[in-house]
Amino acid sequence: MPTSALGVWLKALRGDLSLRELAQRSEVDHAYIYRLETGAKESPSGEVVNKLVNALAPAEREQAILRFLASHPNIDPDLAEFAWSDRRISFPEFHMLTTVVNRGARPDYATSLARIRRIMAEEDDG
Repeated sequence: MPTSALGVWLKALRGDLSLRELAQRSEVDHAYIYRLETGAKESPSGEVVNKLVNALAPAEREQAILRFLASHPNIDPDLAEFAWSDRRISFPEFHMLTTVVNRGARPDYATSLARIRRIMAEEDDG
């Protein structure tokens, strides 16, 4: 199970591709990809991220989040899972969710997202 947000996102993007298939497509060592997925390695270089993006060819939103997570290793893996499960969450909304400070035992991303959307709608209206 991935222990980093980047790992969650990368594994989800990989889908049915094996680590070796992604390694061949991206020219990134399969063991390194595995370490990224498990959280043993964080913050890959821009070159590695570019190779993975080119090999996976994700949609713009998924690509933006992958690049963001690659340079922000302290993001909660649960937030990455939450964003993956709801494709309607835009990158700007995701980015804002990463900045929300949750005081309590467990973050409530759905409530925070609703607040963010309300604020963004108010800014658009005003």
